Amino acid sequence: MRASDAERERVAEALREAVAEGRLEMDEFEQRLEATYKARTHGELEPLVRDLPARGTPLAPVGPARTAAVAGSAVRWADRVGGPATSRGAFAFWGGFRRKGNWTVGRKFTAFAMWGGGQIDLREARFEDREVVIRCFTLMGGLQVTIPPELNAEVRGIGIMGGFGEHGSDEGAPSPDSPRVRITGCALMGGVGVKRRRSKAERQRLKDAERELERERSRERGRLEKGE
Repeated sequence: MRASDAERERVAEALREAVAEGRLEMDEFEQRLEATYKARTHGELEPLVRDLPARGTPLAPVGPARTAAVAGSAVRWADRVGGPATSRGAFAFWGGFRRKGNWTVGRKFTAFAMWGGGQIDLREARFEDREVVIRCFTLMGGLQVTIPPELNAEVRGIGIMGGFGEHGSDEGAPSPDSPRVRITGCALMGGVGVKRRRSKAERQRLKDAERELERERSRERGRLEKGE
């Protein structure tokens, strides 16, 4: 059966939603979109969205920021669970430590800082198990734990003449298939802060995707104005 302009536009909108949710890479999105506007029959349109969920399917939480969905869907948590731990603890006394980049968190990780500080960055980390406990203790010191917005994390700690908690986080919702991380401990005359924040590379990827989407919308508006 011959396809109409309205049907081609519905497929194009489904593709735009798919790339915004991270289901399609930008190059594949452009290829499918070009094929959409060239399609003349239903048989040519159907394969372009066959592997995509129906519009409105509640597969991922919807937040006020569209970019949150983009990054959330891009993480492959199954690839980041398993393997031997590269670190099970860290200690700082009159100094500091950092766990950052591609490292594997032990199922039980203990950090202590006294008159010093430490950084624990889980944005690119792997996890020894799907259940991980990170214990943070400070005495007149500070610890900063940075996690991706999609990580399923629970923060339960005690601050005594200090603070222990999550603050100033990027928008995002935990992914149901992510590891479960429990952050606990005690801050005595010090602080333990947990912040959800995207990496610099991920923020740049989101900006590039949004710019490309806006350019594609402009090209589509131009086609419509020309009657193509």
